[in-house]
Amino acid sequence: MVVLGRLADPYGIRGWLKLHAFGDDPLDWAQMPVWWISRDGEQWRECGLKSLKVHGNGLVVLLDGVDDRTAAEALKGVLVGAPQAALPATEEDEFYWGDLIGLEVINTADERLGKVVGLLETGANAVLRVLGDDDVEHLVPFVAAVVLAVDKEAGRIRVEWGSDW
Repeated sequence: MVVLGRLADPYGIRGWLKLHAFGDDPLDWAQMPVWWISRDGEQWRECGLKSLKVHGNGLVVLLDGVDDRTAAEALKGVLVGAPQAALPATEEDEFYWGDLIGLEVINTADERLGKVVGLLETGANAVLRVLGDDDVEHLVPFVAAVVLAVDKEAGRIRVEWGSDW
């Protein structure tokens, strides 16, 4: 499963929820008639999508079976995901966060910084959480000036980043 976002606060009284998306172009997710939802550590379950729309600076979503504010409140904090095969195709040089997890990170001096163990969204840009063999964590901005190449087939990301930064 690829985690796409997290359901946040209820919006209104008819079952709508605010959606905190973990990636770009979440409106493309409306192409998926079925979403999967789960609390951390629980089994994923299918949930039909009734509607997804922009509201103000964010997104709101209406799911099957969520007909009022009480039902929406029960879903606050639930993760939204989808199997990789159900996701819309990415463009060249676009990646789902899940595609980056586990890739080896090597800098331009051919020093191995570690493997990507997660990503953080800072508002300005995403940040790769890279954990080295020595358990040292590097926080590497996922921007073109730093990330020079992502080769998913080779399992490697090349960065302009010092091993002691």
